[in-house]
Amino acid sequence: MPQPELFEVLVLGSGTGGKLVAWHMAQSGRRTAVVERRWIGGSCPNIACMPSKNEISSAHVAHLARHGQNYGAVAGSVTVDMATVRRRKREMVERQVAQHLQIYRASGAELIMGSGRFVAPKTLEVNLKDGGSRKLAADKVFLNVGTHAAIPNVPGLEAARPLTHVEALELDYLPQHLIVIGGGYSGLELAQAYRRFGSDVTIIESGPQLLGREDVDVSQEIRRILTGEGVQVLVAAELLRISGRSGDKVSVVVRTLSGEQHIGGSDVLVAVGRVPNTAGIGLKEAGVELDGRGYIRVNGRLETSAPDVWAVGECAGSPQFTHISEDDFRIIRDNLAGGNRTTRDRLVPYCMFTDPPLAHIGLSEGEAGRQGVITRIARLPMDSVLGAQATDQRQGFMKALIGDSDDRILGFTMIGAAAGEVMAAVHTAMLAGLSYPSLANAPLAHPTMAEGLSSLFSNVPPRAVEAKSKAA
Repeated sequence: MPQPELFEVLVLGSGTGGKLVAWHMAQSGRRTAVVERRWIGGSCPNIACMPSKNEISSAHVAHLARHGQNYGAVAGSVTVDMATVRRRKREMVERQVAQHLQIYRASGAELIMGSGRFVAPKTLEVNLKDGGSRKLAADKVFLNVGTHAAIPNVPGLEAARPLTHVEALELDYLPQHLIVIGGGYSGLELAQAYRRFGSDVTIIESGPQLLGREDVDVSQEIRRILTGEGVQVLVAAELLRISGRSGDKVSVVVRTLSGEQHIGGSDVLVAVGRVPNTAGIGLKEAGVELDGRGYIRVNGRLETSAPDVWAVGECAGSPQFTHISEDDFRIIRDNLAGGNRTTRDRLVPYCMFTDPPLAHIGLSEGEAGRQGVITRIARLPMDSVLGAQATDQRQGFMKALIGDSDDRILGFTMIGAAAGEVMAAVHTAMLAGLSYPSLANAPLAHPTMAEGLSSLFSNVPPRAVEAKSKAA
């Protein structure tokens, strides 16, 4: 039995958190190896965040071109060349991968392409992509194996060879009728994009509303926007069976409150959630425990049940965002340098990149109610924001949650143009512990979308105690 090659640091998976750990450790002088099965840099630059936003931007251009006459720009009929859309996306991905390879070379971390499986604690056997194998061991091991799209157990679905986001971003043709199974964030982004490219689109959601984790008013506004563009939406729809083949002809049968419905289409996209990539990689042999859902069990410092083994990103059950995987890296980096940071109580911002986008930070109304947190709620329609009026981007609203016993900002949600950038201002204020009057009274630049924050926070109701005393 050959002796394993010895490293100081071994990283399985080259996603955001993993590659940052590797580059940092290598640049610090530690002998570091990264084992990656397929995607250099992980899913974000290859098959998820960056490619999807690239294609969404193409869809946005097509949408503007079709509606140019509303702005005084008159053009002929607009068609979309999906081969060009794909080529533009692929070129962006190639640039991203090239940049990653350059950083690997500069950092000194060794990138090993192959499939890894633990055969003993902190010992990995790698079947190399180009043939052969290597056996690696290290003092410290970091797991960053990510997740993959879940395919629900529905009769006929697997045989229909449905698209996931990976395949949907590789299409070089325009689906005649795309059926999207799942009303979550990625499903809605792609649904709107393909509708704007020119496909008929139907969304099938099993829950009572789109975006099940969001407040009802948020879900209703997003649904209104999508249906206004011609997207068909079915909620509370149980998927019964599917026949046919995606890319040719499919038939989907669902049970709704009004009875059984048959929906015919050309392509099926499944976007119902994620499954951790933790099966079949020898985690039991490594002494790494999983939770009941198959995610790696970690504490607040992202330490696993095995000594000197950490997990970062989605496989560790962290919120499934690239920026949170990056924050996982910072927590580990700082703790290895003597710090005491944890994942607990961190603010987790996120965006859905529909048009207009959705952005959220902190508590929602539903979460506040479930936690028994008494809040004051301020709302502002985007149509009241002068920047939105000037650019005719008036869809959506802003909403803020303020503590009732103090003036802290507890949460913020926005559907509207530049929602992510506006949210960043509120996020910064929350991190700084600023009270809401700081934003209400700030001379924010005019006419921007962020200017609406002044009006929003000027609408905060008085505290319940103050309201009662005035009434008396």
